[in-house]
Amino acid sequence: MNDKELVAQHAARKIENGMIVGLGTGSTANCFIEALARRHHQEGLKVQTVSSSVVSAIKARELGLPLLAVEQLTGLDVYVDGADEVAPDMTLLKGRGFDLVREKLLAGASREFWVLIDPGKRVGRIGERYAIPVEVIPFAWQLVKESLAAIGGKAELRQTANKDGLVVTSHGSLVLDTAFAEAFDSHTLDTVLNGIPGVVEHGIFSHLASAVFCAKAGRVEEQIA
Repeated sequence: MNDKELVAQHAARKIENGMIVGLGTGSTANCFIEALARRHHQEGLKVQTVSSSVVSAIKARELGLPLLAVEQLTGLDVYVDGADEVAPDMTLLKGRGFDLVREKLLAGASREFWVLIDPGKRVGRIGERYAIPVEVIPFAWQLVKESLAAIGGKAELRQTANKDGLVVTSHGSLVLDTAFAEAFDSHTLDTVLNGIPGVVEHGIFSHLASAVFCAKAGRVEEQIA
């Protein structure tokens, strides 16, 4: 069993009967969906799920998990997802998979948000290894890019893997991957980015995670907010 499978099973064992569970997107989230589906079928665990993306919805449906639409929700018990970076204060960087709107919506609406990682995702500061994704209204991207430059951000439109087009998010937006100087505090930057007209969402998840589960050397360490 690899670390992703280990931490996913650890989280799945914590799910209780009757919960509404938010499903993240990505390889670690896929392991969690698989572990949750096994409990649902083998143990009769009664859960309802809601997906952060079309990809995770397809995965859940294929594995027989009951799915709710986001429009049906007034809240949920727990949202489970991975992260690209995790700072010591549990601030997260997400968005390499560019499903930011639904991911942050579910994280904010959930009673608890569990983040599943390996030690390689821990950083000293947000933006240490990756540029910060800023999701923008397509017609506003150049204006937003200038606004980001004015606060010290170097932004580039995210291209497809083959460099033959631009990435379009599930929300229909473009993504400006933006690097900032180390001097920027992530909580301050979160507030500043939220206030820029034309920004739909961004990858800093501040004060949202309630627990970080980290698989390391065959065991899972828990960091609780």
